[in-house]
Amino acid sequence: MLKAGDSYSEVFSYTQEQVSIFAELSGDKNPLHLDAEYAATTMFKKPIIHGILGASILSKILGMHFPGEGTVYLKQEIDFKRPMYVDVQYEAQLKVVETNTDKHTAIIETKIVDKESGKVNVLGNAHIMHKEKI
Repeated sequence: MLKAGDSYSEVFSYTQEQVSIFAELSGDKNPLHLDAEYAATTMFKKPIIHGILGASILSKILGMHFPGEGTVYLKQEIDFKRPMYVDVQYEAQLKVVETNTDKHTAIIETKIVDKESGKVNVLGNAHIMHKEKI
């Protein structure tokens, strides 16, 4: 059973090919994500990952690992603190803040941190339900 204080982390990165596939799937073909020449003229200096793509690791973790299969994602509060880039190692860090065993729900703090600098890129809270694990 998931309880307050439980945590999970996973190291990951995205490739430019994955960003391009996401751009096709989502329809968001903003050159800021796809065109190095264009991105060089912006404050980011190089292409950045779509914010939602970067945060999508949270869905994978909640649905497959923590707590895992059967998880229902109810809500995600999310703040994009810093841009994310391709081929950079990040660590997704999840920690259970509170659970409600009567409703089988939990609030989980979600963070994505640049593995090298330790700076937070994405911060928020996931609200989930799992009939068997909460």
